[in-house]
Amino acid sequence: MCRGDRKEDIFEDPFDHQRFLETMGQVCSRTGWRIHAFVLMRNHYHWLLETPQPNLVVGMRWFQTTYTVRYNKRHGKIGHLFQGRYKAVLVDPDNGGYFRKLSDYIHLNPARAGLIGPEDRISDFRWSSLPFYIAKPSNRPPWLEVHAVLGEMGLRDRDRDRRNYKLQMEVRAKESPDPDQFQSLREGWLLGGDEFRDRVLDLMEEQKSEDFRQLRREEADERHDQRHAEELITLCQQKIKLTNDELPTLRKGDRRKRILAHMVRRETSVSLKWIAERLKMGSPGYVSHISSKIDDLVSSPEWKRIQSISEKKQ
Repeated sequence: MCRGDRKEDIFEDPFDHQRFLETMGQVCSRTGWRIHAFVLMRNHYHWLLETPQPNLVVGMRWFQTTYTVRYNKRHGKIGHLFQGRYKAVLVDPDNGGYFRKLSDYIHLNPARAGLIGPEDRISDFRWSSLPFYIAKPSNRPPWLEVHAVLGEMGLRDRDRDRRNYKLQMEVRAKESPDPDQFQSLREGWLLGGDEFRDRVLDLMEEQKSEDFRQLRREEADERHDQRHAEELITLCQQKIKLTNDELPTLRKGDRRKRILAHMVRRETSVSLKWIAERLKMGSPGYVSHISSKIDDLVSSPEWKRIQSISEKKQ
């Protein structure tokens, strides 16, 4: 779930709701996500979301950025729409009851928020998955999955069971809510039994170890690239007869510095920041801009001497 920045509205009219649903469909198509339940409230939204691939972070980044851009463009606004990072609670899919519990929380949210009057029906609230649950499959978006929730209630996706589900939700919407029923959902980070929690914690520790090993590998690769770059700079300086003492005295756009920067970029994977600092060439952006412009360099004697290095390597 995620709220609007400073708890402000993220929907101003039905068009915003519809645009939000369209963006949901697009992110599901891009990521393979399956949404089991959703509700769009005035200043926040809830999803019961399944991610077959480990792409929650990249998908949410695309989704919230895309909807924000569309919302701001339509309403002539700028800046953040959501209050930072979304809240995600990990759910044990194999422990019976959690899908039903979460879908109840989501579908009954409008009633709990006082948006459903005494004579209104919860199933008439347009901006949740509940109307789709009681509709025929042909009238649902392809990214909405209803079987898991219905299955935990002993129901199937057929007319009789869909009517049964609707009736249960209408009755629940009129009941006085238990204030402690969803406390663990609002405050916790995981819904599941001890075995599931232990398994998740073990995976997190393994991932930390793998992340640490990957970081060490990346650092080792970076050091190797920097050594390679230093060797290349030394060799190039020898070819163009440029000493270490002279290098810092040259202006940042000097032809010889530009040739060195181009060679280092071409032959190594060190960062632009490293090149800028090592060759005293100002900002990384300047290095990126100037080292790619070589038309005026190729006829210089320094360029021809430098190119012999590449020819020998080949």
